Amino acid sequence: MAAPAVLSNSSVEMLESSLPELSQVSLNDVSVTASPSSVKNHPPKATEETQESEAEMFRSKASPSSGLWTTKRDGEVKLRMDDSGIGCEPPIRIHELLQQAVQKYGDLNALAMKKEGKWTKLTFKEYYAQCRQAAKSFIKLGLERFHGVCILGFNSVEWFLADIGAILAGGFAVGIYTTNSPEACQYVAENCGANIIVVENDKQLQKILEVQKKLPLVKAIIQYGEPIKEKLPNLYNWSEFMTLGDAVPDEQLDKIIEAQKPNQCCTLIYTSGTTGQPKGVMLSHDNITWTARAGGEFVGLTCGLERQELVVSYLPLSHVAAQMIDIWLPLTFGIQTFFAQPDALKGSLVETLKEVRPTAFMGVPRVWEKMQEKMKAVGSKSSALKKRIAVWAKAVGLETNIKRMNGSTEVPVNYRLAKALVYKKVRKALGLDHCTKCFTGAAPITKETLEYFLSLDIPVYELYGMSESSGPHSLSHAGIYKLTSCGKEITGCKTMIFKPDSDGNGEVCFAGRHVFMGYLNMEEKTKEAIDNDGWLHSGDLGKHDPDGFLYITGRIKELIITAGGENIPPVPIEDAVKEAVPILSNVMLVGDKAKFLSMLLTLKCNVNSETGDPEDDLTPDAIEFCRKLGSKASKVSQIITSKDPAVYSAIQKGITAVNDRAVSNAQKIQKWVILDKDFSINSGELGPTMKLKRPVVVKMYKQQIDQLYAAETPDAK
Repeated sequence: MAAPAVLSNSSVEMLESSLPELSQVSLNDVSVTASPSSVKNHPPKATEETQESEAEMFRSKASPSSGLWTTKRDGEVKLRMDDSGIGCEPPIRIHELLQQAVQKYGDLNALAMKKEGKWTKLTFKEYYAQCRQAAKSFIKLGLERFHGVCILGFNSVEWFLADIGAILAGGFAVGIYTTNSPEACQYVAENCGANIIVVENDKQLQKILEVQKKLPLVKAIIQYGEPIKEKLPNLYNWSEFMTLGDAVPDEQLDKIIEAQKPNQCCTLIYTSGTTGQPKGVMLSHDNITWTARAGGEFVGLTCGLERQELVVSYLPLSHVAAQMIDIWLPLTFGIQTFFAQPDALKGSLVETLKEVRPTAFMGVPRVWEKMQEKMKAVGSKSSALKKRIAVWAKAVGLETNIKRMNGSTEVPVNYRLAKALVYKKVRKALGLDHCTKCFTGAAPITKETLEYFLSLDIPVYELYGMSESSGPHSLSHAGIYKLTSCGKEITGCKTMIFKPDSDGNGEVCFAGRHVFMGYLNMEEKTKEAIDNDGWLHSGDLGKHDPDGFLYITGRIKELIITAGGENIPPVPIEDAVKEAVPILSNVMLVGDKAKFLSMLLTLKCNVNSETGDPEDDLTPDAIEFCRKLGSKASKVSQIITSKDPAVYSAIQKGITAVNDRAVSNAQKIQKWVILDKDFSINSGELGPTMKLKRPVVVKMYKQQIDQLYAAETPDAK
């Protein structure tokens, strides 16, 4: 799933008459002025007849005063109801989603957390009861309607309860990235009008205490992950917090729930601010509940009563993808969520996967790349015979799966043998032997990585969307799959390619009930995002192939415009270089307003398991690459200091090969430099989902970039 998009001013231009007829797309905007009756007991399962009558009820109570977007915390928007299909399903609020989950899956396990080596589990009934208790405690602490509860910590039961409890109590659930500085935390808390802040541990608590005097609306802080070191006024541990709700009657909470409407905001997702200040993406009850149902049905998630799906929660919950996969889809389909350990991304994730054996798994591209590197490192130490078997099996796997992708149902005999000898063992070693749905999103993934896993009989399906689309918009699955494509839009969602060029590339625009309400307190930014016809402009460049598959080809904001006026999307060139030179980890094309293109390169190196910082030592597969070239280097510094002839020559050879395929001289890389360390979240070059923060990199490495352009180079026209 793509990281939150920042849109260009050009994206708000009116649709021109030359574009396809908008009548082909049914938006049928409907305003909801009253919420469905909140059933205190468990609501009966809706029939098609009752669903139709409920949908008609919402249409009859439409208010012309509500628009497609709002930036007000208590604002309401039109719901983009369709006349038929899943887009006309009656809207529900988070509370109804919880009630339905209890009705359908009440005694099934919902959440599982591991402490001191043992798994503790909560059923859906217990989960719902604790969400209500958390909500009552928030009310007791003075949470005001349409004000934030900020949550700052690693994934846990407490994170989920704080999130849903905040919504039930009439506030906003607001995740904050654990990597945020105190100032960044202050910005989010101020922007959402936070009354309460929930932190995991003392490290996160200290960030809030540092800026607390600048947050006059904050009434209490709650700490859940470790004992409080020093008792302070209005600071509660989790058990203290949960008992506060005992003093609040259920009727008081129910009254607040009754006042909520499906077209009002319940959650704020803050963009990671890769190109400016974070924006608070307002998601309504209907955005979340409808998208969870539509997306889950599209990929074929099974109902928990038939065969319970299992997922592992480890991606940052302040990101919309993690919330959709870990919280909302499980409530909709009765999925059991297991919490990984806090050091998941530093090495323990695979151990959790092997223990849980999930049926569905989402990994950002860097997670898949790290798995790939680890497997290559292990494979390099295998015997000659095992290496030959692996090479053979991977060739069979890639060929067979590409044929499947193209519609073949044939199962070759050698595939069955390779599956028994290699594929099953690899899946088991990764903890993915029960996983039928492997996904990637939030940032671009290379074709090389996709093909590597495909060769091991592990198709990795791409998701595409953004915070502003409640998460997913288009995706691939077993029946809809092409390499490097983001699949097709979820049923009930619409895609338009805005102002396509001669190759069909244009800005990808969305319509549907998953489109967000607006940016909190940011009217101009909201107008840039949602045009007068209701289309959400993603800021991404993309195109459809003849079969309707969507391909993302770049970002409007990331376009490099050379001094000669040529617009160059950097991502395809960067991906090609990484594929051509296997020792490279991160690469970034530069050259905006310059006469030629240059590139910043980093080498694959080990990452400190404690801090997450890149080290000087090369990864095993990078060292193997060096040895094949005749280089004795084992550290990044050795290669840079000596300008290692073998490695530098190999890099230039790969870049030359990419240049040979360039569509024009202006798109050729004229110069490059290897940086002394890899990019990381801690040092600021990467966002929380490992997405490249280009403006940050340009600023951090200004000296190196200036040196690339210091010497005169012939114009690249």
